[in-house]
Amino acid sequence: MNSTALPSSTAPTDSAQDAQERDDDWFRQVYMGDRVPQLTLRALVTGGLIGSLLAIANLYVTLKSGLGFGVALTACLLSYFSWNAARAVSGGRIGHLSILETNCMQSTASSAGYSTGASLAIVFGALMMMDPQHRQQPWWVVAAYTFITAAMGVFLAVPMKRLLINQEQLPFPSGTAAAVTLRSLYSGGRNALRQAYAMVGGLAVGVVVAVLTTAEDQFAALGRFFAWMRDHLFDIHLPEQLPEAGFAQLAGKPQLTFGFEPGVAVIGIGMLVGLRIALSMLAAALGLFLLVAPWLQRIDAAQAGVSGYVPSIPLVGGGELYHPLRWALWTGSSLMLFSSLTSLAINWRTFVRSFASLRRLGSGGGSSAVDPARAAIEVPGSWMLAGMVPIALAMVALQVVAFGTVWWAGAIAVALSFLLSFVASRATGETDISPTGPLGKVMQLLFALISPPGAVGLQGSLNHNIVSAGIAANSAAASADLLTDLKSGYLLGGNPRQQFLAQFAGVFVGTLVCVPAWFLLVPNFAALEKYANPGAQVWVATARVLTGGLSQLPPSILYGVIAGAIVGVLLPLLERLLPRWRPYLPSALGMGLGWAVPFTVTLSIAIGAVLSALWSFAGKDGAERYRVPVASGLVAGDSLMHAGLAMLATALGLLA
Repeated sequence: MNSTALPSSTAPTDSAQDAQERDDDWFRQVYMGDRVPQLTLRALVTGGLIGSLLAIANLYVTLKSGLGFGVALTACLLSYFSWNAARAVSGGRIGHLSILETNCMQSTASSAGYSTGASLAIVFGALMMMDPQHRQQPWWVVAAYTFITAAMGVFLAVPMKRLLINQEQLPFPSGTAAAVTLRSLYSGGRNALRQAYAMVGGLAVGVVVAVLTTAEDQFAALGRFFAWMRDHLFDIHLPEQLPEAGFAQLAGKPQLTFGFEPGVAVIGIGMLVGLRIALSMLAAALGLFLLVAPWLQRIDAAQAGVSGYVPSIPLVGGGELYHPLRWALWTGSSLMLFSSLTSLAINWRTFVRSFASLRRLGSGGGSSAVDPARAAIEVPGSWMLAGMVPIALAMVALQVVAFGTVWWAGAIAVALSFLLSFVASRATGETDISPTGPLGKVMQLLFALISPPGAVGLQGSLNHNIVSAGIAANSAAASADLLTDLKSGYLLGGNPRQQFLAQFAGVFVGTLVCVPAWFLLVPNFAALEKYANPGAQVWVATARVLTGGLSQLPPSILYGVIAGAIVGVLLPLLERLLPRWRPYLPSALGMGLGWAVPFTVTLSIAIGAVLSALWSFAGKDGAERYRVPVASGLVAGDSLMHAGLAMLATALGLLA
């Protein structure tokens, strides 16, 4: 193994010639892709298996909370622990994966586990919500859309890697952290092994809690087990919500989701989200359920019986439950939309750097002659051309055939996705934050202009709005995430051509796994309604606002949208004008999510963030070392078990 230390991850400001010399030094001193096994069958199989599990977990978590989780570090720890266990069982006859094999496995797992599921849950969930008959899209449309958007991200990462990683040396903090973790694991350090055990412990807790929170009528055998425990020992089954009627009622009736939902997946997400966003979510949600909803309900009661009046806070469940989020979703979506656009306007320098980088990319990166041996390990430009041309044409054709988009609008969606993916990748490289949500909103805003209801009808305009935003968001997320993996490979001395092939293989695996999982988890609209799916809810609300679909809604929603827009503009401006006060200002994203996701999700995220903060206060070193493994284990264990049980129940129902 090469003993050279990891290169600095600080983005330099020197010339292109200096960048080329530094990249040549990397090839001579760090690169070991020709001496150490990397793209092997066992690395691909391991990455495919782990990526498949994490893809299902991410699909479930997105449906549940609207938030996904990065899988690179989780995959590395799971792989390391699994191969150590297999080696122990075999008596040492099975060899370890090399560090570059594990990095290659990481690329396959990330491509499969992160780049596919989000588009299913959000895009096709939103399309089903907006369809008057709430129909599922045909399986071939789901599969083609998922594969093409993820493949776009893989191929777009090819030229960006050479520019953002080789030459500009952007830090990509998560990629650097994964490389450092792998070096620690392969150094044989005790801390690395403890991290792996911490993740397995979190997985075990997640699995147990998922079983205990499964509905008693989902499986007869499980229901009998719960009944026997209740009759002979004690009740171990965890209820759907605590307290059953919620924390506070509205006019004598419960408010939907205003309670605590036992489960650890979303608590694990909260451990990763951070205290500022989590507390902003909680404060906004408490304000909604304790102040705004009661105030609006009193107005509704005063207007009861008035002809044509539409209540702000609707009743659902046969008139037994109030649903404040159905009103608040519009305000939350408006807040997130305008804060996103304001943040993009404030950070205009990122766009300027992106355009400048694109000019360099088009002129060969500004580099001089490259050593043929060095060039031989990079992905050839001909590969990108051979991949992107049919992928772009297929994406345009799919929009035309499946969604009725005119060809030129479909071409605009694909072309703009290239630029937005580049912006997202640069932002991720500089800050570790991928602004896929804001970039998706940009695409929604554009399609509200080029595909308005007056030209294609309201339903067509809504569909085009969602589909185009999904293309931008998913391809941007995929390219940014895969560049993070390529950064790990660069720091470890891996062969980028082999890593690209591993990523492309992961797209096939993710599509083959996620599409059947989607239809098993969401066989119909009734099943979709069991999930909060706030990501899809926000996209639907944004699409309706942008396409003018507010005419049938309560007038109070218009005031909420305006208020959300004002707050969404002010908060980013205050952060810019008062940088020292930023940690104490509420997060615009957090406040918007607090009015868009169920309170049960918000509360669990806040609990996770507070636990993480207390852990850091008690012992910062331990928290930094074990927080991510434990949180990832909780998320993966709980979500995988819940998703597996839900898919099994659907499969048994289809066979019955």
